[in-house]
Amino acid sequence: MAQEQITLVCVDCQRRNYHSTKNKKNVPDRLELRRYCKWCRKHTLHKETK
Repeated sequence: MAQEQITLVCVDCQRRNYHSTKNKKNVPDRLELRRYCKWCRKHTLHKETK
């Protein structure tokens, strides 16, 4: 399967806030998205982890 489950981690507080899927064939790199972190109470960069 090309779809893979990923977890997004806040860069500031290192909390695992979001779960998502991505297509490994179309996006081989690690995802980086700006998402809202409820612990930091602001929009921060979230990076993909396993």
